Amino acid sequence: MRKPGLIILFSILILLLVFNPGFALTKVKGTETNEKLTASDSIVLQIVKVEKKRVIALANELLAEKPRTVTASSSSRSVGGKHDFFSEGPYWWPDPANPDGPFIRNDGVRNPDRFNDHDVSLRNLSWIVGTQTSAYLISGKEKYASAAMKHLSAWFIDTATRMNPNMLYAQAIRGICTGRGIGIIDAVPLIDVARSIMILEKSPYVSGKDIVLIKAWFEQFISWLTSHQYGIDEMNAKNNHGTWWHAQLAAYARLVGDRKVLELCSDHYKNIILPGQMAADGSFPLELERTKPYSYSLFNLDALASLAWNLTDSSFDAWNYSLPDGRGLKLGLEFIKPYLENKSAWPYMKDVDHWDEQPYARQFMLFAAMAWNKPEWFDLWKTLNQNFKSNDSRISQSLKNPILWIDLKNNNLIK
Repeated sequence: MRKPGLIILFSILILLLVFNPGFALTKVKGTETNEKLTASDSIVLQIVKVEKKRVIALANELLAEKPRTVTASSSSRSVGGKHDFFSEGPYWWPDPANPDGPFIRNDGVRNPDRFNDHDVSLRNLSWIVGTQTSAYLISGKEKYASAAMKHLSAWFIDTATRMNPNMLYAQAIRGICTGRGIGIIDAVPLIDVARSIMILEKSPYVSGKDIVLIKAWFEQFISWLTSHQYGIDEMNAKNNHGTWWHAQLAAYARLVGDRKVLELCSDHYKNIILPGQMAADGSFPLELERTKPYSYSLFNLDALASLAWNLTDSSFDAWNYSLPDGRGLKLGLEFIKPYLENKSAWPYMKDVDHWDEQPYARQFMLFAAMAWNKPEWFDLWKTLNQNFKSNDSRISQSLKNPILWIDLKNNNLIK
């Protein structure tokens, strides 16, 4: 039987390896994080205090969940195989003038009759693995690491149930296409999964061979995302799709230690994403044109903040980088903050649905609090709604596990 003291010691060593003091110079096969990104101990402690009870309770509840991958369900409309992810564009509906013809777009309004089983399963994977890994970080208990690995094995290792490392058939449109580059955004939940794997690989309870196999899956996914035309289309997208493509690539590249991909993302962040997406006032014009301009603006900020968090290292501080005219993350957050504090002041169109539920507590607020040692961003996050009233709201919340992203360098966090 393992002694509690040894478990605590192992947990502390894991935290020191994964989250070096001050987010400082943590090497991941050629990558390193920037010691300028020193998170405030008090903010970190407060985040853990707020999240700990919820995380442990949810992790215990989710222990009984069995893995459910893309092989558990299928659609006759998919031209892919049983291991291929398939989804249908959420905003596409039958044409009243031609019911049997190609679907037509109704932006912002989700079609409840579309096939989205795989989408739900992938999001649940992120929810479960992220929660179990968070619980493991807080408690050091083997059961949480083992539970997370059970799901990771099913999705990325087991040949009977694993998902193929591509998104060829995502967001298909009946009568128009069997898949689209736009569908790559359905893989965003894997960002939290990739972060979880980085933590779990340091655990004494996790097989190194399993981690190698899982990383191999992500290496194949990176290759597909950067070479297939769908991935190239998303890389060049000028709205949140382009941001999330880069946010995904940076997360996966940091997991597998692909410095070349990280450098590509850094270059695009500086030379394409910021100058191409952000207006002089810090807004995102292409998001403001949507039928849900408020939630899409927040959605894009989550992507930009996640990307900056993974890109920041000793050679590039994405959080404090700005263009010569001042456009950067700080300006983007300064633009949105008054409307988080007082949504009624929003000068643009209201979202076509779920307007009253907004805003939710978003991960970019915690990134800002830690990156800049700004408690006011944590205070704002804490005051906003953290309970999802609708599935749409939960879907738009792409990063759901704050504990995965904080600097747990303080040994007193382990009880």
